[in-house]
Amino acid sequence: MPEKKVKEKDTEEELLSAAKNLDGQFKEHSVAEFFKKNKQMLGLYGKVRTLTMVVHEYVTNSLDACEETGILPNIDVKIDELGEEYYEVTVTDNGPGISQENVGKAFGKLLAGTKFHRMMQSRGQQGIGAAGCTMLSQMTTGKASKVITGRGNGKAISLELTIDPKMNEPKITNLKELEKEFKGTAIQAKFKGTLYRDSDQGPLEYLRRTAIANPHAQLSFRDPSGQKFIFKRSHNQNPERPEEIKPHPKGTTVDDILSYCKTSKGRTVATFLSNDFDRMGAKGIDEVKKRVRFDMNKDPKTLNWEESEEIIKAFKAIDFIAPSTDALRPIGEDQIRKSLQSIVQPEFLTVLTRKPAVYAGGYPFQVEIAIAYGGNAGKKAGEQTQMEIMRFANRVPLLFDAGNCALTKAIQTIDWKRYDIKDPETAPVTVFVNFISVHIPYTGAGKQAIADEEEVLEEIRLALMQTGRKAGIYIAHKRREAENQQKREMFYKYIPEICKAFSAITKSNESEMRKNMEKLVLQKLKLEEAKDAEEKARVDKVLKEDDNSFITKPKAEKAKETKEKGK
Repeated sequence: MPEKKVKEKDTEEELLSAAKNLDGQFKEHSVAEFFKKNKQMLGLYGKVRTLTMVVHEYVTNSLDACEETGILPNIDVKIDELGEEYYEVTVTDNGPGISQENVGKAFGKLLAGTKFHRMMQSRGQQGIGAAGCTMLSQMTTGKASKVITGRGNGKAISLELTIDPKMNEPKITNLKELEKEFKGTAIQAKFKGTLYRDSDQGPLEYLRRTAIANPHAQLSFRDPSGQKFIFKRSHNQNPERPEEIKPHPKGTTVDDILSYCKTSKGRTVATFLSNDFDRMGAKGIDEVKKRVRFDMNKDPKTLNWEESEEIIKAFKAIDFIAPSTDALRPIGEDQIRKSLQSIVQPEFLTVLTRKPAVYAGGYPFQVEIAIAYGGNAGKKAGEQTQMEIMRFANRVPLLFDAGNCALTKAIQTIDWKRYDIKDPETAPVTVFVNFISVHIPYTGAGKQAIADEEEVLEEIRLALMQTGRKAGIYIAHKRREAENQQKREMFYKYIPEICKAFSAITKSNESEMRKNMEKLVLQKLKLEEAKDAEEKARVDKVLKEDDNSFITKPKAEKAKETKEKGK
């Protein structure tokens, strides 16, 4: 018995010792340390993908900075190969520059930025991207990122930047004032374990699509081989700036109420709801009052969980006007048309911007669709051309994770045969989809795929069917024209052989028979040509009635018309 007690005591002491050891291992870690170990969550994995994502993060920041200060963006991107799977990326813009106090936060502190807390459309959302690139450069090369920034009204500064991952704080070294004047920001960073490829998911394709969705921006690119590409702007005006909106009652949670009320300037719950929420007028306040049991004149900062729950239940029972769409700024049908005509050069193009809608109960969103056919539309796969899907979120190209994206899934649910696209795998068609919202429901921090929100999927489907009908009218007409031309060629090809055979059998005059047969064929073809002309007139009329469908005539046809006009 005594021996057993000793063993139990030893076991207790061992458990206490193990618990103390576990307590000693309990440590806090920063968000920078977390993403350092989980960089794949930022989309920084895969050699080609990583290099493209770096370009994406820098270019996105430049576009937002220029637009917010009313500057037409000029962005220059250079990629230099320094060794095997070792590249240097330099991105220079003509933006407003960054102050010395904020440059470290902009490029060296994760979750620091100007966008996350605002209810308005913007490209970036979390304040992770550029700082994540600084950390990646530091992790893969041990080198600092170099920054030059200036505001044009004084001396620019240059500095080198790294991140202290334990503190999630920027470390600035070699800070200097430059003698020369410089306006904008230039960032230069080195990356190992990356690879440049001129592919559907490479930096060049990313910039091509960025130019399509941002016709007001001019982008230049120099690849590692020294080849230069310039995507000229097709519109000389910045998009109108979106306005910040308040949260809509239907999209609010109990936790949101408790968070918002702590910073509200309202002195009563009634004024808090009226001042801090969209579409909350006097009628809405009266409806809430009827459905809650506490005094709406109390200080909102004293609201507890149960009272906040009552407010949320009241919100769900009330019919509110849809959220304000002042925070949304679509590209616009005319601008999409100009971009696609300039870069894709299709034979036919139809564009549509749907009216704003709401998803998840409270976030306003809008869908823009374009279908381009012929010309350079479609994706080249060897000698074949297949349907190309261009996905965008708030004007930003989404090149990766297509299979998990709601935009792709919506496109795949369409029965393209109904619109005379018999086989998408061999169709010279480009489908453009831009989803805009104050909050993009990305599936991950890498921001390359959009979650399957029911309202979003349905809006995209409706827009695709609407534009698909217009494209189908044109494609069907083109197919009939091609079939009729084939028929003509076949008739004239086989007339001599048929006449020769008949002449041998019937001993008739071959030459006379050939003349008669050609006469019959000509009469038949004239009837068909009259029908074709009638059909073409109908198609032209239908498409002209739609201001956003455009037919681009082939170069040979244009040249012929120009020559005839000259005569």
